[in-house]
Amino acid sequence: MALVSVERNGTPQDLLPPTHDVGSRVHEYGGGAYCVSPTQRVVFSDRKTGAVWLRETDGTLVSLAASTGCTYAEFAFDAAERGVFCVREDSREPGDAKAAVVWLDRQTEKVLIEGDDFYAAPRPAPDDAHLAWISWSHPDMPWDATTLSIAPLSWHDGVPDSGTHRAVCGAAMRCSVVDPVWESARTLLASSDADGSWRPCRFSIDPQQAPEWLPDPKGETGFPHWVFGQRSLVPLADGRLMAQIVTEGVSRIGILENGVWTDQPERNAAQSPVPFDGTLAWIDTPPDAPPAIVIGQDTNRIRQAFTFPDGIDASDCAAPVALAFPSAGGQTAHALYYAPANRHHRLATKERPPLVVMAHGGPTARANAAFSFKVQWWTSRGFAVLDVNYRGSTGFGRAYREALEGQWGIVDVQDCIAAVRHVIAQGLADPERCVIRGSSAGGLTVLTALASSDVFAAGCSLYGVADLRALAGDTHKFESRYLDRLIGPYPEQEALYLARSPLTHVSEITAPVLFLHGDLDKVVPLAQAQAMHDGLLALGRHSELHVYEGEGHGFRQEQTLKDSFARELTFYQQIFGQL
Repeated sequence: MALVSVERNGTPQDLLPPTHDVGSRVHEYGGGAYCVSPTQRVVFSDRKTGAVWLRETDGTLVSLAASTGCTYAEFAFDAAERGVFCVREDSREPGDAKAAVVWLDRQTEKVLIEGDDFYAAPRPAPDDAHLAWISWSHPDMPWDATTLSIAPLSWHDGVPDSGTHRAVCGAAMRCSVVDPVWESARTLLASSDADGSWRPCRFSIDPQQAPEWLPDPKGETGFPHWVFGQRSLVPLADGRLMAQIVTEGVSRIGILENGVWTDQPERNAAQSPVPFDGTLAWIDTPPDAPPAIVIGQDTNRIRQAFTFPDGIDASDCAAPVALAFPSAGGQTAHALYYAPANRHHRLATKERPPLVVMAHGGPTARANAAFSFKVQWWTSRGFAVLDVNYRGSTGFGRAYREALEGQWGIVDVQDCIAAVRHVIAQGLADPERCVIRGSSAGGLTVLTALASSDVFAAGCSLYGVADLRALAGDTHKFESRYLDRLIGPYPEQEALYLARSPLTHVSEITAPVLFLHGDLDKVVPLAQAQAMHDGLLALGRHSELHVYEGEGHGFRQEQTLKDSFARELTFYQQIFGQL
């Protein structure tokens, strides 16, 4: 990945030679691979080697004191720019990698905080007198329970020592606190879900000062911590607070001023904007245009992810409609519905469109309203799309997120089926032409839905989970206890893992299934798709498996992406032609 710089009204320029690949593998999913100082110095991690480099303002690259066998992420300069604080994963010894918060400069690599299984967001105070960070340990995931801590810093010859640390949130009460940011040298803001939803709370370095909830933003201001570098809270220089707020699964940017939140409807940001040269910069993610780097006004799009083909514009893009619908057990679930959109083609009078149901991965994630190629591909070809935020999704509060605990493969499936029945009842989809697709964790939902319902004419599992026992027995440290809450402890609950695995229910799947998988997938090995495919063929069922060479967990190559969508479309068209 390249590192790009742009000045206001300037042309984007690559800052590094092509030999460097900016990225990190900490916690497997990485993120937070670079940081820019106030004086425009840049520290970054090289994905290929794990080395950490400092780019000086004249373009000189200096190696920092990083260790072979370690990976680094989530960098933060001290105020004097003597070095950086960061998270390190140490794989030099057998077993799980050991995590720590460390200090790096040109000569020194020093461990400051260790002992927990995971760390994130080391943040020095503006006066370098304190350090804040979050941590958690197995069996928790960061959306289950984290601890926000601070420690005093003392400096000797430009190298920090950390004093006795104090937990300011998460010790007395089990909650998830994320995204800490210093408001001043004495106060710290973070999003805590101690009251039921992630929302901003103020913490003090004074142990006698109680935490203070900021006004309710009427939505969540935190994200599930899958990757580093997330940013939802941004204190502005004039004392206001800017935040990304997710309400009923739909995000917006809000500014808190004089105790009142005001929406910023012109900004569709992936994360909160950042101050830039007297204005704001952000990655714009509207529902009807490609993502773009924007400075100042939303019309000042410095660089877009891609451009539409000739003859295509925003009017050809389907707009999301947020739906709430009844599901099993008297519960309410959520989804985003997209009607077909294509200026040049229309459905026949009174014709109801075929429906593609999407089950997002994670499963602790969410479908969001930002422009999505995988949505627009289908809506431009006459399909309606239903992107389901089943129970367990984020953006709806802690209780909704926790509803999936012990219920993965049950409530997510119930919600997908209920979503289909809801839109059919509204006349928004053809009941005979409903299909379901999902990747990774969403693949498990797809296969289980096909095994437990007759509402789908077909389904597609993209590198999807089929054998939960194999997933529990061979995964990386970050997710090695994830299934403890979604299913139960393993191997103690092996019978439950077996019962919830789609591989156990092959005989119950009668609808046609397409499996798309990469031959290098280490998260969900190809053997899982192969076993499902072979089992269905042995029963005389319609199953197709296509393997993409050189692809891992998640398709990356352009040709793979083109072929997989075209192959899936053809698969559904053939099935519909047989109805």
